[in-house]
Amino acid sequence: MTDSNDSVWMPPEPLATHDVQLDADTVVTLRRHGNPNGPRLVLSHGNGLAIDLYYPFWSLLLDDFDIIVHDIRNHGWNPVGPMERHNLPTFIRDHDRILEAIDAQFGSKPQVGVFHSISALIALLSPARGRRFSGLFLFDPPVCKPGRTYEELDAAAVRNAEMIRRRTEKFKTRRELIEILPYMPAFQQVVDGVGQLLAETTLREAADGDGYELRCPREYEGQIMEYAGIFAVSVDFESMACPVKVMGADPTVPYSYLPTLDLSDITTVDYDFIADATHLMLLEQPQECAQAVQQYTQQILQP
Repeated sequence: MTDSNDSVWMPPEPLATHDVQLDADTVVTLRRHGNPNGPRLVLSHGNGLAIDLYYPFWSLLLDDFDIIVHDIRNHGWNPVGPMERHNLPTFIRDHDRILEAIDAQFGSKPQVGVFHSISALIALLSPARGRRFSGLFLFDPPVCKPGRTYEELDAAAVRNAEMIRRRTEKFKTRRELIEILPYMPAFQQVVDGVGQLLAETTLREAADGDGYELRCPREYEGQIMEYAGIFAVSVDFESMACPVKVMGADPTVPYSYLPTLDLSDITTVDYDFIADATHLMLLEQPQECAQAVQQYTQQILQP
């Protein structure tokens, strides 16, 4: 990976924004991009990241789709709230309220949910089971069935949670984060310019005015990582009320993050993978990911 100045990713100003009051301490900002007359995509992101970081991917969909993006609470555009409500059950409640707000603010229409990692797990565990979607396209969700694969997932989650809690949480400049990115295994294959985008979207000015700090604090990210496996075994694809497409990382590639699990025994889900891609496939092969979403959406929403 390089971070060439020739590749600068800058999400445009949204066509519209809308704040959703989730509880007394928490507001999530919806942003509308793209073509309001096109079919709708609703997008969110992985643990510790931000949906604007995925701009190399969703920028390729702006001409054809009405795109609503949002960050999970305590991530991205959103302020940091109490840690005791930073958990999967709260995220799931947020998810359903956000979908209600999208319909109320932007009008109800057929839509496809496009989610990565932890946001994909959230969509699968929603009590609505996808009823507000015509289809779900999920990139590398951390799901599994009980047994040996669950034990592997749980062990990987604990290891990664420990690593997250040791992560640098404050930087004098954004450039400091950009400069260490080439040494981070998870980011070895990302497209040029992602380092700068990561610094812009996952850091904010520190509260004490001295440098920059993580928008999602490392303790918050680690807490979600540690307990994700407990909820992953609860996923029941057969109960989903809409079609589900799962796009996994290449099962032959070693992972530095939460590993993709074998979904071949799940006959109720359309499963595929992207060759040579890791968990961060949306930042590694954005064109391939966007093409897959376009094809799926045409299939699901065709007259």
